[in-house]
Amino acid sequence: MQDFYSSSPALFFSEEIFSKPANAIQAAPTCFHIPTHVLMASGDSRGQTKMNIPLLDLKAQFQPLRAEIMEAIQIVCDEQGFVLGPRVVAFEEAIGKYIGAKYAIGCASGSDALLLSLMAMGVKAGDEVITIPFTFFATAAAASRLGAKPVFVDIQRDTFNIDPTLIERAITPRTKAIIPVHLFGQCADMAAINQIAKRKNIYVIEDACQAIGASQGDKRAGILGDTGCFSFFPSKNLGGFGDGGLITTNDKALADSMAMLRVHGSQVRYLHEAIGFNSRLDALQAAVLQVKLKYLDQWAEGRRRNAERYRQLFAQTKLVDRVLLPPTVAGNFHVYNQYTVRVEKRDELRAFLKEKGIGTEVYYPLPMHLQNCYRDLGHQKGSFPVSEQAAEAVMSLPIFPELTETQQSYVVEMIAEFYRRA
Repeated sequence: MQDFYSSSPALFFSEEIFSKPANAIQAAPTCFHIPTHVLMASGDSRGQTKMNIPLLDLKAQFQPLRAEIMEAIQIVCDEQGFVLGPRVVAFEEAIGKYIGAKYAIGCASGSDALLLSLMAMGVKAGDEVITIPFTFFATAAAASRLGAKPVFVDIQRDTFNIDPTLIERAITPRTKAIIPVHLFGQCADMAAINQIAKRKNIYVIEDACQAIGASQGDKRAGILGDTGCFSFFPSKNLGGFGDGGLITTNDKALADSMAMLRVHGSQVRYLHEAIGFNSRLDALQAAVLQVKLKYLDQWAEGRRRNAERYRQLFAQTKLVDRVLLPPTVAGNFHVYNQYTVRVEKRDELRAFLKEKGIGTEVYYPLPMHLQNCYRDLGHQKGSFPVSEQAAEAVMSLPIFPELTETQQSYVVEMIAEFYRRA
């Protein structure tokens, strides 16, 4: 990377805020059974000890790494270099190698990663960017901030990812980019998307903010499109101690442009080639993330193990007709940033689980096309029915790597108890 790329403690948040290639995975499922002390012989939960299981337990992740992380922070404090610099360069090189990208550009957030990608591609007012309505706000907002129009395409019912069969009819002469979202940790159908984009000469930006470490075939998320955008928000599989983001690409021209734009469009201090903005990754965040990166594959395997355990536990309790589990598409390596199921009586179930000490969340309760800020696009209820149906039925369960078999058994049995009472 060129020098100008990087020249120049506790976070509190609520649940409301918030590798291995697939062909190398060995299929060796383990059988899991609900422990007898969790099963309710009487058909209800009377007499059982209530457990407290958060949606995400960052303290459980931090404690084993405490000494290593604090040492890394201390080194940065002793050096007194806090913005970009050698610690950020080292992390960029490490993450680039991990993903298999020639270039990795650290920035202030996943939101900015999307924005920088669009800016480097020359997206401007009047242009159109295709994406999905069932996603976090930042995906569509990146286009809107440049005066471009987000053009929504509905999702697949099973994966929650963009439906490639609907993309081509949404393309117009003003379309400049497609942003597929690798929602919840599973890659969208990038082969189909790239085929369309190549034929139409349109950029592809991977919103991989929830999918670091995921892969499709023999390629990781981040090098499946023209750029890959990542978030290091604390709840992500690779989370920092605050906000942070990064873009990967194999295109040198895009890399040079994004690296320049993140420092006010400057390659040489006080000389500006373009109008950029301030979006730099802090050295403290880079130091923390570099420590955590060593454990990312281990944590992904923990999440995948827990997903398989859920599958077997839900089958044992005969809930699969009432709880639709997330599938993994053949050829995909799913990293389960969220374990998102479709359920009947979602809101009532969530209230019941909260009483039982179980954290859940809804990602996302209102699709983008029905948000007040996008009323001017002219959409209404029914415009994107699959996204709307998902918003009404999805619920995310605890899936963090440190989750124990006993905790998962309790979660599944409490869901079973709810439906027995319903």
